[in-house]
Amino acid sequence: MAEQIFTNEIILSWLQYFAKNTPIDLEKVKMLDITRKNKNVIPTVESHRAVLVFTEAGNPDIFYRMWNAGLGDCVVWYNEGSEPVGEVKHDKISDMINRGINASAGMLIVNEHMCNTYKIGMDNHNFRRGSIHYVGSEIRSVIFNKMHVGQQDDICVISGESIAIEAGIIANEGSILAVEYNQDDRMTIEENIEHFGLQNIRVIDHVDEETMRGHAVPSLVFLVASASMEQEIACLVKLNPQISVVVYTLDFCVAAGMAKLFEKYGIGDMETIQVSVTRLNHKNSFEQEPAPWIISGKANG
Repeated sequence: MAEQIFTNEIILSWLQYFAKNTPIDLEKVKMLDITRKNKNVIPTVESHRAVLVFTEAGNPDIFYRMWNAGLGDCVVWYNEGSEPVGEVKHDKISDMINRGINASAGMLIVNEHMCNTYKIGMDNHNFRRGSIHYVGSEIRSVIFNKMHVGQQDDICVISGESIAIEAGIIANEGSILAVEYNQDDRMTIEENIEHFGLQNIRVIDHVDEETMRGHAVPSLVFLVASASMEQEIACLVKLNPQISVVVYTLDFCVAAGMAKLFEKYGIGDMETIQVSVTRLNHKNSFEQEPAPWIISGKANG
């Protein structure tokens, strides 16, 4: 286990330092130590008025990435050293984009325009388009209703690019392993990872014991049905005999055959639903989107 840089004593000393030297009410401050785990700075700053970020030296573009995400008006309170002593400075992130982090230290980021209400089912316009045709946001909302994602969950997402991104935002203290078989799709999801400032998503190109080694064992898998689905389920159930499974398919025959496949791998509590979304277009006529089946269950090993 890596040595912890910011111990409880050090964290308390930084809290006391900012309490004494800034006008910010720290009663509801969010603390984020990005030296210990892959934490998401940008979504955290977007959803909290005050975030006390602990970081180590060698993060050259942290302010640029926040500015690029639309957080340029946020104010950073900081000092020039690695100890909570001396003069406190404060600048807008838009004035700090050419600066990096040159010492392990704490910094207080204040976002007066924060929005702490997250709406499940992000609009597709928020994503980088690239090579991917995204599922409709309403359908994605239903998928997340069946996934029951928690903040600390470790999740595997197979061929579900927007699902992986949104899961990375929700499970901000967990991890997402995104499996993309197509190289262009891997490039697109990497663009989205950078766009949303997510540090808790890793991308691999297929599922087997070798590629899964070294990653957190997932408690949940979402997968788009494909020819490799059975091999993927077999591998993941072996890794976690109590894994929860959510499958997306547009193929009725695949949906009809899922009961037999789930039974083969000891996945119970099966539920199958079909989601249909119809939109009124600019010509005042209705257009029906593809209506997928969503099948969920939990392994009972």
